[in-house]
Amino acid sequence: MPVLHNLRVTLEMIKWEHSIFALPFALCGAMLAAGGFPSLRQLVWIIVAMVAARSAAMAFNRWADASIDAANPRTSTRALPAGHLSPAFVATFVVVSSAIFIFAASQLNRLALMLSPVALAVLLLYSYTKRVTRWSHLVLGFALGIAPSAAWIAVRGSLDPRILLLTAAVTFWVGGFDVLYACQDFEFDRQSGLHSIPRYVGIPTALWIARGFHLVMVGLLVALLIVFGMGKIAAVGVVAVILLLLYEHSLVRPNDLSKLNAAFFTMNGVISVLFFVFVASDLLLRK
Repeated sequence: MPVLHNLRVTLEMIKWEHSIFALPFALCGAMLAAGGFPSLRQLVWIIVAMVAARSAAMAFNRWADASIDAANPRTSTRALPAGHLSPAFVATFVVVSSAIFIFAASQLNRLALMLSPVALAVLLLYSYTKRVTRWSHLVLGFALGIAPSAAWIAVRGSLDPRILLLTAAVTFWVGGFDVLYACQDFEFDRQSGLHSIPRYVGIPTALWIARGFHLVMVGLLVALLIVFGMGKIAAVGVVAVILLLLYEHSLVRPNDLSKLNAAFFTMNGVISVLFFVFVASDLLLRK
């Protein structure tokens, strides 16, 4: 069936399996809020909301950037510029995914529902920030970083300022990774008038800025452990994150960006999953 084929191509286009990037941090927020595992009902709707929100955001990004992707040799084979999907189908997918996200929020609590349009606005409008500011990397980071705070709200129905430390940590984590990734498009961004940190400062300096972002992330994770009174197991999780980040940065050099590939994405997925495992273990063993 054409619809099923288009849906499969769309899921491949948005790499829905990369939902694993932010989902573990969202689950950290949920477990910190609950002091352990949240209820099964809360857990299910948090996961549904996360996957739907990311699907809407990624599909909208591909739709908004279709003409840019078509002009960039690195992205010209993506489904929309290559003609494998119609803009109308992708736009419909965005609307349906957004509706699922709002419905999932309504199943959690009133505050989650009230804030769901705000979250959607952040997720969707990110796609246009690279047209106006070099700091779009941090906007993308914030779009993913709101996940743990949203999960806290989903469990508690209110917001505790302490969880904002995890939101900030994810913001700088993703922002740093996105700076690294944007180094691939240094020449294209300069020629097309798009904004990015590498375009303005050059690749060598951009790599140092990415390292700085990740150093800030580590500091925020340490602060998170302190304010929540977490133990040695969670601390080991932060050490694991540090070691993986060091390895990740060792793969990238100003004159060699060849390692910025699928394996690089996988490494970031491993970072988020490992941190969640250590935080969850710490919370459950304390309980």
